[in-house]
Amino acid sequence: MAQRRQPPPACPCCKGNICMFGTARAGTSHDITAIPGPWEDANGQARAIRLHHRGAVPALRSAMLRDRKIVLIDRLGWDLQSPDGLHEIDEYDQDETLYLIVHQPETGRHLGSVRLLPSTAPHLLGDHFAHLCLDGVPRGPDVCEITRLVTAPGLTRAEALQVRRQLSIALFEHALEAGITRYTMVTHMPWLPSLLSIGWDAEPLGMPAGEGVDAVAALQIFVNAATLHRLRAAWAMPPRVLPTAWLRPEIDRREQAAS
Repeated sequence: MAQRRQPPPACPCCKGNICMFGTARAGTSHDITAIPGPWEDANGQARAIRLHHRGAVPALRSAMLRDRKIVLIDRLGWDLQSPDGLHEIDEYDQDETLYLIVHQPETGRHLGSVRLLPSTAPHLLGDHFAHLCLDGVPRGPDVCEITRLVTAPGLTRAEALQVRRQLSIALFEHALEAGITRYTMVTHMPWLPSLLSIGWDAEPLGMPAGEGVDAVAALQIFVNAATLHRLRAAWAMPPRVLPTAWLRPEIDRREQAAS
């Protein structure tokens, strides 16, 4: 059973006013007008998928990595790898890496995505940010790390909010099906108060490190059906966001041939 503790005191550097899921901090005038339900355009409604193999939808995977490069390297200035100058790729983007992706199926447009890394294998928190965890890095077959949460750079703030909410529901649906009881993640401190106020059952894993807007902290998110139902209702999401099928056709064909 995971140990719970009181959150650390609020860091004075936290100046972020808008949570990535649309929760405004008190006293601000920068709230986003939330659009209920999944993102959609003239071509139809966005869909969430599980991409678990490099060869499943190569064009969509490439679009995701291009958007990661634009957002994380070009806009945010993070010191990350772009081997070809077009895509953001690191050592954790392997053939079997699992991604949750929201996309427009008619056009193939990437709208937002998140990468999931098992805590029992190499992952960012364990390899690079273990010092953020007061009682050690949470590990186990039921613990998974959230990384590279990105929305497409061409979206409006309201559209990006829709996509992030759709991804949030997909994260909970996937966890409940895959036996995941906790997610871990590293976040910049300006986002932390809003993340804790969104309605997730979440808590920091230790004190932040760094200064100002560069300060980072680790947290864990406890997965339960009650939170999923509450967020689904609050955001007017459909009963099911994530299809049961996993997009990994090459693996499926090999398994069928061997049986």
